[in-house]
Amino acid sequence: MSGSPPPLDPAREALRRHVLAHSVRTGTFTLKSGRTSNWFLDAKQTACDPEGIVAVADVALALLPAEVTAIGGLTMGADPVAFGVAAVAAVRGRPLRSFSVRKEAKTHGVTGRVAGALRPGDVVAVVEDTVTRGTSIMEAVEAIREFGANPVLATAIVDRGGTCAALARAAGLEFVAMLTAPDLGYGFGT
Repeated sequence: MSGSPPPLDPAREALRRHVLAHSVRTGTFTLKSGRTSNWFLDAKQTACDPEGIVAVADVALALLPAEVTAIGGLTMGADPVAFGVAAVAAVRGRPLRSFSVRKEAKTHGVTGRVAGALRPGDVVAVVEDTVTRGTSIMEAVEAIREFGANPVLATAIVDRGGTCAALARAAGLEFVAMLTAPDLGYGFGT
């Protein structure tokens, strides 16, 4: 760890505690990029845990603009986040449709890249479990726009890399991470 993590609001603090307890592993890991890291993040351990997804939803729902009508992103990382947040939102009186963006277009049955309840014209929050560079979120944004919906916000449980905000801004939407690597006591990209 690289120093003391910053103080957070109560919802983010609860999420940070869950992520640190269930999703962060320390040791020596080779990342997808080929680089070596002394920590590894498996945010699905939070997104797929009942207490974890409620903590995620508490933070996510506070971030989502009121006009957002749907939540989703690129399968597989976005799926538990989108479905879990939509379910929690529904019991709290905020209906959100959820969906997945397939990595490749389906060519039979209901074709295309979008699966789920997304509708043309929806105002969308694009989600992911973890971002490092932000390419999965940007791939989802492109598919969502091609479908005819309007992504306005992107978020992830953890921003590990610190570059997604610039990509999102260049694509005309806001990116707000639920947590960052420094929030967990690590540097961006380490």
